Amino acid sequence: MSSPTPSAPTLRVAMIGHAFMGAAHSQAWRNAHRFFDLPLTPVMQVVVGRDGERAAHAAQRFGWEESATDWRSVVERDDIDLVDICTPGNTHRDIALAALEAGKHVLCEKPLANSVAEAEEMTAAAEAALGRGAYAMCGFTYRRVPALTLARELVAEGRLGTIRQVRAQYLQDWLSDADAPLTWRMDKSLAGSGALGDIGAHVIDATQWITGQSITGVSALLETFVTSRPKAGEASGLGGSGDTSGERGPVDVDDAAWFTARFDGGAVGQFEATRFALGRKNAIRIEINGTDGSLAFDFEDMNVLNFFDGTKPGREQGFTRIYVTEPDHPYVGSWWPAGHGLGYEHGFVHQVVDLTRDIAAHSQPRPSFADALAVQRVLDAVERSAADRSTWTGV
Repeated sequence: MSSPTPSAPTLRVAMIGHAFMGAAHSQAWRNAHRFFDLPLTPVMQVVVGRDGERAAHAAQRFGWEESATDWRSVVERDDIDLVDICTPGNTHRDIALAALEAGKHVLCEKPLANSVAEAEEMTAAAEAALGRGAYAMCGFTYRRVPALTLARELVAEGRLGTIRQVRAQYLQDWLSDADAPLTWRMDKSLAGSGALGDIGAHVIDATQWITGQSITGVSALLETFVTSRPKAGEASGLGGSGDTSGERGPVDVDDAAWFTARFDGGAVGQFEATRFALGRKNAIRIEINGTDGSLAFDFEDMNVLNFFDGTKPGREQGFTRIYVTEPDHPYVGSWWPAGHGLGYEHGFVHQVVDLTRDIAAHSQPRPSFADALAVQRVLDAVERSAADRSTWTGV
């Protein structure tokens, strides 16, 4: 376990938004330098929210030095080096553009924007900001799950040979109750899309990143199972119970998405994202088949990667269950002794570690806004394919 480096220069952070993602990001900023040797020590300077009382409570609860309600004035402050955007998708563009123009580094939650046009504008601004020494990264945190990082390494080493097939699912059930309350995630003007962008974006990014291939075309189907929900109710982040006796509002995003895809390296893929898979809480399932081997992963058993080595003699073949907790596995050496698994929150810590090190090294953090734009283009192609019921839509 590494010890903090108190003498390191600081990285003063302003976080915009403090709900589910804000809580996850907060613990990452608080803990990263306590377990990893970092060239910059994060300082949790200010958290911003629309409601002053709630923002102040979040600051006290999560460890921020102060709170504020006006993000525009915060991004202009001289005591802020990095702006962390944890707000709904409809606000990402304005905050990111203002922060980059002010010369701040930016970490923006996924998906990058609510449209390709917005994502293109943000990417252009990020590339222009490089000349001012400001870096931008998009928060696809599942890249930092040690088992998935190991999967990418094995593919890059050629252990799977030529990639032929990709299978990816993101299965949740938090909307399976038709009376769960209406939240911003079910409003297209705020969220951009439903299951497709909210969770499907993760497996799109992860599979392109692991395989090193880009999706070039899709054939898609989107479905909304519940078209209205209670406007009032207890919404605890994901799920909750609505007031069935009160007014209902329209749901104008997809509840589930399915699509097939082609990759530029010759692989073909099958994708599914749903918030209606009853009994599945956060099942990110990725399987990759190559000419020499296969990999399989499920986030509900997140410390395990299953690897099939097809180059072994037939009598020795079979999936090997790799428990990714050894000191020489990605990221793991700074945590607990072997066999003591990591959790959901550790991916956010690893994100801060990589981002901080890249900023200090004057190196473009990944995934860049350009990487996130590539995902946005796939999301757009899926929506267009589903809308016109076409058999094939280019990205």
